[in-house]
Amino acid sequence: METCERTVRAPGGGAEPVGEQHTRQAVARVLLEHGPVTASEVAARLGVSPAGARRHLEAMAAAHEVTSAVAPVRGPRGRGRPARCWLLTATGRSRFGHAYDELAVAALRQLRELGGEPAVEEFARRRVAAVIADVRPAGPLRPDRAEVADHLARALSIAGYAASTRQVGTGVQLCQHHCPVAHVAAEFPQLCEAERTAFADLLGTHVQRLATIANGDPVCTTHVPGNARTTTPPHAAPRRPARTALRKELA
Repeated sequence: METCERTVRAPGGGAEPVGEQHTRQAVARVLLEHGPVTASEVAARLGVSPAGARRHLEAMAAAHEVTSAVAPVRGPRGRGRPARCWLLTATGRSRFGHAYDELAVAALRQLRELGGEPAVEEFARRRVAAVIADVRPAGPLRPDRAEVADHLARALSIAGYAASTRQVGTGVQLCQHHCPVAHVAAEFPQLCEAERTAFADLLGTHVQRLATIANGDPVCTTHVPGNARTTTPPHAAPRRPARTALRKELA
């Protein structure tokens, strides 16, 4: 059975040149270690022109990676536009990674030592329950599993999973294009299993995990079978009466 695929395109339809990426990372490093600084100071530290440094800073500002403010002036202000100091935002700092995964893994290891596997499983159940708390389960008022899957995908996207659905035959595939806990789930598969169980409970049917990012796949893919009314085989032809009964009718 095929799994979800996703094509990621850079803004404008083209990929950013590798040299540009390296320079932008170097700009971010200067801001991280020396910010707030002006574009001229960034240029001097990197050995590029002030115009080039400013171009990178403006591109990073458009991506919400940096912010700026008017630089304080010592002495009389000269002519022209006042200089601006640039500083990384939380988004910009994410270029350098965080230790959140290591902290989460350490916490779950400690939880397992104190409470055993049931404690980890209970944590995983409560976590996914909080993510999908507002999704109503399939039932008499919402019999269509595809509709429930769409609501589930929206809830997951709000939680950072970039989820979507697509029709596959009579069923639906729920695709999670990102997993914010993938590194943690690689050691604690209870997180993935709790998701699968919660999905099955919401959808009112057994669901099958076809792929997970934690296992190295590009997308987490969950197959949801179609509604019973769409998968039930056609009614069989009416049974013919037994021969003895047919003879009595003809006698």
